Amino acid sequence: MPADYHTHTPLCRHAGGAPEAFVDAAIAAGLTEYGISDHAPQRPEPFDDWRMSEAELPEYFEWIARARAHAAGRIPIRAGLECDWLDGGEPWIADLASRHDWDYLIGSVHYLGDWDFDNPKWLGRWAESDVEAVWTHYWQTYARMAESGLFDILGHPDLVKKFSFRPQGDLARFYEPAIDAIAAGGCAIELNTAGWHKPCAEAYPAPGFLELACSAGVPLVISSDSHAPQEVGRDFTKAIALAKAAGYRETQLFEKHRRRGEPLA
Repeated sequence: MPADYHTHTPLCRHAGGAPEAFVDAAIAAGLTEYGISDHAPQRPEPFDDWRMSEAELPEYFEWIARARAHAAGRIPIRAGLECDWLDGGEPWIADLASRHDWDYLIGSVHYLGDWDFDNPKWLGRWAESDVEAVWTHYWQTYARMAESGLFDILGHPDLVKKFSFRPQGDLARFYEPAIDAIAAGGCAIELNTAGWHKPCAEAYPAPGFLELACSAGVPLVISSDSHAPQEVGRDFTKAIALAKAAGYRETQLFEKHRRRGEPLA
């Protein structure tokens, strides 16, 4: 099975499980590697209620160390961080990048202005929004993130569809400019299986996006976005089939920001 690089820890306040349990689950799933990439701190604090604080970074490093100690060479443990892309936030991400010897950084768009649009707490705001405008804002933001050059992997590309609010018409009009930016930026995207378990009932990204990304030469990883040990590697067999149908023949492995291909089984 491919590596699973998008996984969380209890420090994000909406996940559970000990590092030892996550490692055991990764080994049982037959993963190539297990990567830890919890939600990064964000200034000013407290920013929201679904991420670690800056003061908890040493505890996060200890969580990673415990996972490596338990793995004892049975599976590589990679250190990552999922960073929120906020316009003007580049200096903070660069600061976070200097805090540890990371293997990779994931960039994600969870916020449009002050709205964490994928948070069920604010679901009602969708009904009051112009969906076309929200999607336009999201994909323009995603493209700027791709162009920043700060990330190795870009998270759940079409997260904006989580609650099944989609504009009318061919969505390629949103996808194509973002894919051009991703390809120019040289980072990988993830096929995130968590979407199958959300209201959209579809992996992130949609098959159409995935096909366009493959045609543009954008590298791919497959991720579970797990928040519990039993979710590690979830739906990877299904995801491999989807990736192959889109034209992918390999995923990527990361070590100290260096990337190499791994054939899709």
